Amino acid sequence: MSAEPIDWVYPPANGWTFDQVSELDLPFKWELVDGAIVVKGQTVWWHDQVRDELRSALREARSEQYAVNAERCVLIDERTALLPDVVVFDKVGLSMRELACTPIESVALAVEVVSCGSRTADRFAKPGLYAEKGVPSYWRVERGDDDLPVVHEFRRDDVQGIYLPVAVHEGLLRSDLPFPVEIDLKQLVEL
Repeated sequence: MSAEPIDWVYPPANGWTFDQVSELDLPFKWELVDGAIVVKGQTVWWHDQVRDELRSALREARSEQYAVNAERCVLIDERTALLPDVVVFDKVGLSMRELACTPIESVALAVEVVSCGSRTADRFAKPGLYAEKGVPSYWRVERGDDDLPVVHEFRRDDVQGIYLPVAVHEGLLRSDLPFPVEIDLKQLVEL
């Protein structure tokens, strides 16, 4: 039984769970953060182009055990489900045909492309959540002054449980986690 779309305005006393929100017929893309429904805003062409091209480049470079997807639900816990712009995850042992949400423990890399409506979440909130749950790598993609992507690469420090900066990639991205990849960042957007 589905709830009416207006019901999302009136959350349960303890907030929503992922299962509850999944049953709602919502007219927008959403994320769930600490039991609160967060509406995903409209993105511009630049954001979508960079996201799609990064996804393609990562798919080409991946090793067999990994899958790459865009805006795929990652279940942090029952009250928090995020939609990273790109997610790389270990697919071993997962039922790929039935997978609704990627389990957080399978995520190897989360990528967020910063947009006007996501700056605070992409720079602070999301990396904190991913690091807390043990995601080894995080890339934050910013729009440079020349309209080319700038990738800030972070790796999780297991002792501190936080991300530490590894590199800022401009022009060419070379990384070895979760697998070796080389991406010409100038080719991600048509200028």
